[in-house]
Amino acid sequence: GQSSRPTHVSGKDFNLSAEMSYAYNATLTTDANMAMLAADVAANGFLSAGNKDFAETMEKNLDVLWLLFGAYLVFFMQAGFALLEAGSVRAKNTKNILLKNVLDACLGGLIWWTIGYPIALGDMGGDSKANTAQPFFMDRIEGKGNHTYYAMWMFQWAFAAAAATIVSGAVAERCAFSAYLAYTFVLTGFIYPAVVYWCWGKYGFMSAWTDSSLPKPDNFVGGTGLIDFAGSGVVHMTGGAAALMGAIILGPRTGRFAPRTGEVQPMPGHSTVLAALGTFILWFGWYGFNPVSTLAFKYMQDAARAAVTTTLSACAGGATTLAIHVALKNPPDVSPALNGILAGLVSITGPCPVVDPWAAVLIGCIGGFVYYGSSRLLLKLKVDDPLDASPVHFFCGIWGVLASGLFARQEFVNGVYGTDKHYGVLMGADGKQLGVQLIGVLVIATWVCGLSGVLFMALKFMKLLRVSAEDEDVGLDSSHHGGDAYNFAASKPIQVA
Repeated sequence: GQSSRPTHVSGKDFNLSAEMSYAYNATLTTDANMAMLAADVAANGFLSAGNKDFAETMEKNLDVLWLLFGAYLVFFMQAGFALLEAGSVRAKNTKNILLKNVLDACLGGLIWWTIGYPIALGDMGGDSKANTAQPFFMDRIEGKGNHTYYAMWMFQWAFAAAAATIVSGAVAERCAFSAYLAYTFVLTGFIYPAVVYWCWGKYGFMSAWTDSSLPKPDNFVGGTGLIDFAGSGVVHMTGGAAALMGAIILGPRTGRFAPRTGEVQPMPGHSTVLAALGTFILWFGWYGFNPVSTLAFKYMQDAARAAVTTTLSACAGGATTLAIHVALKNPPDVSPALNGILAGLVSITGPCPVVDPWAAVLIGCIGGFVYYGSSRLLLKLKVDDPLDASPVHFFCGIWGVLASGLFARQEFVNGVYGTDKHYGVLMGADGKQLGVQLIGVLVIATWVCGLSGVLFMALKFMKLLRVSAEDEDVGLDSSHHGGDAYNFAASKPIQVA
C-alpha cells in the first residue's frame, strides 16, 4: 500500500542500471527478442547499447502490470464487502447496505481523484516540487512522467475504497443516507489521506519511505519508521476507528439490548451463504492488498513471502476463533470462523513481508483472541456493531501494527526497508521499533477517533445521523429505497380460479 518504496528505499534502485536498459525490435517476435537478449548477454557479459531500451521498457511495463493487477484484486474486494455485509444484515436492509457499497466505489473514486490522492501522496511538505498552483485533482502529484503514475493512482484508489467500506457495516440498519454521504466524503477526502501522507508519504513524519536525501532521523519518529507495509494501521485502523465512533454515537439498533436487563438480543443476518462467499472473495482480494504492495515486479521474493504469511495468518485466525467459540460451550458456527479469517488477515497486513511463517501463524492466532475478546467487550458496553467491523479492523489493526515491533526479522526488514538497525524486539533488537509502532497506533487512533467523533456528533446534533424508529422497524429498503431487495411475492404460486 505504501507509495514510495521503489524510489526511496536506500540501497535499492528503482530502474535497472545503465547496462540493463534496452531497445525493442518491433520487427521480431517477443521470443526472438528474448533470444537476442540472451545471446547478447552471453557474448558481452551485459546488454549492448542496441538492446538497452528494450530491457528498460520490459521492466517498466511489468511494474505497471503488477500494480494494475493488484488494483483489480483489491477492487474486487468491494464485491466481497458487498456480499459479506448484505448477508450479515436482515433482509429488510439489503438494498441500503448494497447501495452504500456501490457508492463507496463511485463517490469514493471521485473524491479520491479530486482531493484525497493529492493530499495523501502529493508530497506537499518539505522541499516538495509539487505544483502548488493546482492543488486538486491529480495535477499536484509529482512525477507525471513516471511510468507508474496512473497505475499507482488505481492501486491507491482501491485501498481508499476499502477503508471507506469498513464503516458502513458498523452503522448498518439505522444510519441515515445523508450521514453516510457526509462521513464518506470526510473520511475519503481528508481523514484517510492524512494518515497515508504521515505513514507512507515521502515527507511523512512516521514514514519508513522517506526520501533518502533528507536528514535522518529528523524526518520521522525514529527507528525504521512505522513498519506498516500494506496497512494494518493506515487502512484498517483508520476505517475501524471511524466505524467504532459511528457505532458508539449512533447507538444500538432498536431491540438489540433488552430494556431492563441489557441482555443481548440476537439479530442474525439473513444469509450465511452470502457472508461466507463474501469472506472468501475478501481473502482472495487480500493477495492484491499485501503481496502487490511491493509495488515493483523486481521484489517477487518479498511478494511471495507476503503471500505465504497472509495465507497462514488467515488460516490461524479462522481456526483459533472457532476454537474459542466452541470452547466457550457454543455450537460450531460459521460466523465466528469467517470473522476469525478476517481478523487474521487484518493482523498480518502490516508485518506481512518482514515476519517468518511461524510468526504469521502466531500473529493470526493472537488476532483471533483479539477479535473475539474485543467483540464481547463491545457487547458488554452495549456498543452495537452488526458486522463486528471495529473488532476486526480497529482492534486487530492495532495488533497488526504492534506485531511488527515484536516479530519483524532483521534480514527481512533490511531487504524491504533498506536498514537492519531496528526490527522486532522478540527477534533480538532493542525496544525502539516497538516504541515507534506504539506511537503510530496512538497517532492514528487519536486522529481518526477525534475527527470522526466530531463529525458523527455534529450529524447527531443536526438530527441527520439516524433514521426514525418507524423507518428502522419497517426496514430501510422499503422506507428509503423504493422497496425490498427480494421480491418474495413473485415466487408464490399463482392462484387459479
